[in-house]
Amino acid sequence: MFRLKEHGTNVKTELIAGMTTFLTMIYIVVVNPIILSDAGVPLDQVFMATIISAVIGTLWMALCANYPIAIAPGMGLNAYFTYAVVISSGGKIDYLTAFAAVFVAGIIFILLSLTPLREKLITTIPQNLKHAITAGIGLFIAFLGLRMAKVVVASDSNLVMLGDLTSPGVLLTLFGLFITVILMVRNVKGALFIGMIVTGIVAVLTNQLHIEKVVALPHLPEGILIWNPIEAFSQVFSFGLYGVVFSFILVTLFDTTGTMVGVAKQAGLMKGDKLPRARHALLADSVATTVGSMFGTSPTTAFVESSSGVAAGGRTGLTSLTVAILFIVASFFGPLVSAVSGVTAITSPTLIIVGTLMIGSVKDIEWGKFEEAFPAFLIILIMPLTSSISTGIAFGFITYPILKIAKGEAKEVHPLLYVFAILFAFQLIFLPH
Repeated sequence: MFRLKEHGTNVKTELIAGMTTFLTMIYIVVVNPIILSDAGVPLDQVFMATIISAVIGTLWMALCANYPIAIAPGMGLNAYFTYAVVISSGGKIDYLTAFAAVFVAGIIFILLSLTPLREKLITTIPQNLKHAITAGIGLFIAFLGLRMAKVVVASDSNLVMLGDLTSPGVLLTLFGLFITVILMVRNVKGALFIGMIVTGIVAVLTNQLHIEKVVALPHLPEGILIWNPIEAFSQVFSFGLYGVVFSFILVTLFDTTGTMVGVAKQAGLMKGDKLPRARHALLADSVATTVGSMFGTSPTTAFVESSSGVAAGGRTGLTSLTVAILFIVASFFGPLVSAVSGVTAITSPTLIIVGTLMIGSVKDIEWGKFEEAFPAFLIILIMPLTSSISTGIAFGFITYPILKIAKGEAKEVHPLLYVFAILFAFQLIFLPH
């Protein structure tokens, strides 16, 4: 089924690769509930929704596409859902309405994935803007981690300032950060997860973490949240969430496809510039996004941590199948996750380090060409300053064709990019962002 011999691998290697990938991305079952709980979603609900969406998407990738790539709710997208959609609305939009927007985006995403359009869109976006989006999200996530742990706090005079470095929470965060960074430098597999465990142990010893129960049967406190497409589309129209749906689609579009291509290249699975079984693979995150929104989580994406499993020898869907099974096992540890979620110092270092990994893409931006560098710089700058991924993308995509026209290179810009620029300009002026 997985054609192990054809890909030069074996069962043992695939299982080890799957466990490696799982250990590097298990942090999402802790971090995602923390972020979405700020939007009012019950922790237990997000915990199970995170696992359900990860299992659905990763199983699809394993059984339908036969790739060693794992799917789960994306970092950055969950922050956008909570802070840019729900909290910034001032109470006008609750998490149920926001999930309706995710559900609609998922449906549209499935339709896009069934056509050649999704693959075509990816090839039209300039590489420099793709790199900038990754870097901007990285800064946004890292800044979010610093804010959550109160390493930096709000300031009337300077927007942000250094927090109280002597407070127990900040000290624990800095400890966890340095421990995890050391593990990363030593190339320890599962460094993020191990760092969280060590920080959690210290939190228990310093009475910052209290664990009363570890294991419990999986459950969804609020059941299925969204299931009726007509009602979901109606809510999007009623609240004018067109820009939100567009942002979910756009960000997930670039994030997932870029990760898939990168991991596939690393694994030697690309055939020239083409990704075999691309349509099957691209359906994984769109189906998982739709199902995940029904149970209570933000859009899913292909996890770049899958590269750790590929580095361990993973080449087929058996790696992904292993990841999915381990996520099912993790569903029985809800009470432990709930307790850990109350101590931001345990998870904040992970956000900061993930941001560090993502910012590395700036090295691939052509800084010597100002017409390429400036739109990329705007994306990177505006995302963390506005706490909005879509706003950063919008400024970059509007600026890029304008500068190309000014330089007399209008023909080098794909027509679809002009369409994106107009849509983004409309979003910024007339829609919430």
